[in-house]
Amino acid sequence: MTEINEIHIGKRIRAKLKEQGRTTVWLAAQIPCTPNHLYKVYAKRDINTELLKRISQILGYNFFEDFILIG
Repeated sequence: MTEINEIHIGKRIRAKLKEQGRTTVWLAAQIPCTPNHLYKVYAKRDINTELLKRISQILGYNFFEDFILIG
């Protein structure tokens, strides 16, 4: 079972982006933000919920479910 403190949301976002064959530059343009900002997001275990909601909408994947399925 995955513990909530084991979730690294930045790594999950980057993996989903790669799985979809999309680039950091593409995602940055969609948000909008700079690619450098996204590289910082990838390094974080947690991020702002508004940003996570926006990324979820853009990638068509509900990252919040990753937390709900724990336990």
